[in-house]
Amino acid sequence: MRNEVLILVGTRPEAVKAAPVALAAAADPDLAPYVVHSGQHPGMVEQALTPFGLGPDEVMVVDRPAGGQAELLGGLLPRIDAILARRKPGVLLVQGDTTTTLAGALAAFWRGIPVVHLEAGLRTGDLAAPFPEEANRQMVARIAALHLAPTEDAAAALRAEAIPAAAIEVTGNTVVDAVQHIASVDLPAASAPLARLERDLDRTTGRLVLVTVHRRESWGRPLAGILGAVRTLADRHSDVRVLLPAHPNPEVRAQVATVLGGHPGIVVTDPLDYPDLIRALRRAALVITDSGGIQEEAPSFGVPVLVTRDVTERMEAVRAGCARLVGADRGKLLGEAERILVTGQRVPNTANPFGDGHAAGRVCAALSRLLAGQPTAGVPTSVTSAARKPASAVSTVAAATPAVRSSRTVVANPAAAASMAVARTQ
Repeated sequence: MRNEVLILVGTRPEAVKAAPVALAAAADPDLAPYVVHSGQHPGMVEQALTPFGLGPDEVMVVDRPAGGQAELLGGLLPRIDAILARRKPGVLLVQGDTTTTLAGALAAFWRGIPVVHLEAGLRTGDLAAPFPEEANRQMVARIAALHLAPTEDAAAALRAEAIPAAAIEVTGNTVVDAVQHIASVDLPAASAPLARLERDLDRTTGRLVLVTVHRRESWGRPLAGILGAVRTLADRHSDVRVLLPAHPNPEVRAQVATVLGGHPGIVVTDPLDYPDLIRALRRAALVITDSGGIQEEAPSFGVPVLVTRDVTERMEAVRAGCARLVGADRGKLLGEAERILVTGQRVPNTANPFGDGHAAGRVCAALSRLLAGQPTAGVPTSVTSAARKPASAVSTVAAATPAVRSSRTVVANPAAAASMAVARTQ
């Protein structure tokens, strides 16, 4: 009998990093993945899963008229609890550090269901940066039964917090699996603005600068400095085309439009599908970002990254020369960007310090050991080895059977979930 692994995701980055696990688990004779979308980012999880041949097995609906964190957490907890009560999975797998992650971990812990934390151990040590993610992941660490650390740095951070070594396993980051999978498929641009930009770059032999800014601590004055530097960069380099997929928050969009609007060298789009984001990333000469995920993805393609934050929980990229911390200081950001564009700098090599594209297989092996009551494997040498699989290679998940999607169930509230559970027993 296969053990059910309930995979809870609520945002696009969670879905992207969980997708390789769902694929690998579907191909594992001991595991049965069941993907639940919490409803935190309606529509975006489905968008992220589709290129992997996946879809959520169940979708929650959470009303968020005010949009606050307390409102979201209060809405998620009873709905997740109802699903856990009905499904009774062997484990609950949560990813990263979102409100969905925290809510799922709490609900499972209260029901005595083992919590497995994918991408465990990332730390800045500053509860205000990133906010509220740093607090979320630290709280989840207190109650997780298995901590799947993407790197040895993350595992060391967990051990420093007195997490038992037997509960930690270094797997590599599944985002590298995801990047390799999407790159191997090489879908054409779905975004019309991106397709036009690609044609323009081909015609002019121009260079692409990809900019993504979405974290709450970047909003307002820090964002003004970042955007100002980006506009100046576009003014100075006529061959540069800037692509900025804008955050959906109305205030952020208004700020982007005010500073960057009307510039012939700058293209502002809606958030891109994941395959489109990877297309842009592969082509970029430079990335300016406050995203954690892009810090992990860019090294696979040799693209230098300027991180518009004062701290990062992904220092592996900084030490490897793949990324540089510049904060939101306009002068520092502009200076570093100029240096990279003038010199044509690329990262030292295409070895990604975050993994080799086989993390999902290690995750599933760890899940099987947990469910069987066996000890973890510790730190696989292939994760810490300097030898990496080339970015062009097809990940192990690419060969996994993509037929994981089942008939989707929409759960609007706990009462509905309870009634559905009763109906299924009749």
